[in-house]
Amino acid sequence: MTKTVAVILSGCGVYDGSEIHETSAVFVHLSRDGAQYVAFAPNIDQMHVVDHVKGQPSEEKRNVLTESARIARGNIKDLKDLKVSEFDALIIPGGFGVAKNLSSWAVKGKDCSVIKPIEETIKGFHAAKKPIGLCCISPVLAAKILPGCEVTVGSDTECEK
Repeated sequence: MTKTVAVILSGCGVYDGSEIHETSAVFVHLSRDGAQYVAFAPNIDQMHVVDHVKGQPSEEKRNVLTESARIARGNIKDLKDLKVSEFDALIIPGGFGVAKNLSSWAVKGKDCSVIKPIEETIKGFHAAKKPIGLCCISPVLAAKILPGCEVTVGSDTECEK
């Protein structure tokens, strides 16, 4: 039986969205293994937009769902429409969009908050005992919202968890 995986994106581009290489690798490997995937993203404004040539924030305003559609080739749904019961697993690729758009980790670190639709989705998959794949920075989401889940990030000696 074919497995169906929900993949949640956080924009397009490593500095302000989903990391493109990680996202592409997830899509390719799921396809190679015969799984089907459906891409989702929240329909919200990005925290900010980064000019990826200069590596600096710009004054532009962009939408996470619209930007995520670039990676998903337009085949994407609003996160509010994700139903845990329709999927076998969840994957969230990394990229700073996770820390800036799906949570406030980029500015608040361990004291961050996670946006409600992401929290509800991760908790839903966890409660259903379905696999959750979290790439790069995205494990901080689970560490923030799932009791007993702890991760280490880099080598910051000031941050105990």
